[in-house]
Amino acid sequence: MEDKRNIQIIEWEHLDKKKFYVFGVAMTMMIRVSVYPFTLIRTRLQVQKGKSLYHGTFDAFIKILRADGVTGLYRGFLVNTFTLISGQCYVTTYELTRKFVADYSQSNTVKSLVAGGSASLVAQSITVPIDVVSQHLMMQRKGEKVGRFQVRGNLEGQGVVAFGQTKDIIRQILRADGLRGFYRGYVASLLTYIPNSAVWWPFYHFYAEQLSYLCPKECPHIVFQAISGPLAAATASILTNPMDVIRTRVQVEGKNSIILTFRQLMAEEGPWGLMKGLSARIISATPSTIVIVVGYESLKKLSLRPELVDSRHW
Repeated sequence: MEDKRNIQIIEWEHLDKKKFYVFGVAMTMMIRVSVYPFTLIRTRLQVQKGKSLYHGTFDAFIKILRADGVTGLYRGFLVNTFTLISGQCYVTTYELTRKFVADYSQSNTVKSLVAGGSASLVAQSITVPIDVVSQHLMMQRKGEKVGRFQVRGNLEGQGVVAFGQTKDIIRQILRADGLRGFYRGYVASLLTYIPNSAVWWPFYHFYAEQLSYLCPKECPHIVFQAISGPLAAATASILTNPMDVIRTRVQVEGKNSIILTFRQLMAEEGPWGLMKGLSARIISATPSTIVIVVGYESLKKLSLRPELVDSRHW
């Protein structure tokens, strides 16, 4: 008899691909809407010098809300929605790489590690230009210049709005840096997100497996997975946050050297500067990862080929 604690992983060949992509885009969009404000806050915290503007995540949330209203928490969101493309490329690469690696190793840790890193490499190649533009939009504040570029016109609604602001930022990046400006921080992004993704997946499966042995056999697998996701995200965030701070500064402040950015950060703020935005990152990662994990695992179950549905225990 099958041990109900054994968490069966749904692989690429088990999926109905049409359902998988249709449900996947809808799920990803809902997640983006829920976590974007904390992504914006994290970006501003990481770029500011010391505590010149905000004293922490909650302080930043209140100040942005007072100054710009709810729309201020979604600055750059329309541009950021284009990362839906990279999201679908990410999951496709992850699942296909797992299938490929399975021919050489049956270790779930190895499959997760290689697939997670490969998926991030593909996704970041698409995401970085979008990130560069959306981060500059995130840094726009009424009456103040915080990043390298300032949108022309009034941020309160007069002058350029929505995609008009986006076009203005794109023009300024092109004038200042050329096409290379859209890939500023690309190497730093790879050094941040490839390890983050490569670490997250093995830890996710590890935590889920350990929890399955601690909980009663009757406990639904989705419960283990919902708890394991945030645990894996917190672990990965702590390990990769220093590189994330450097990546954000390289992209927003227009720096050309990862090493020089690191040295400047250490000289100005010391080792604790490498942990800036960590709480915002974990706070945003916890609910978003629960939603992502529950959504992704549910998505795979909904997309399971009909003939396989009855053979699985959830």
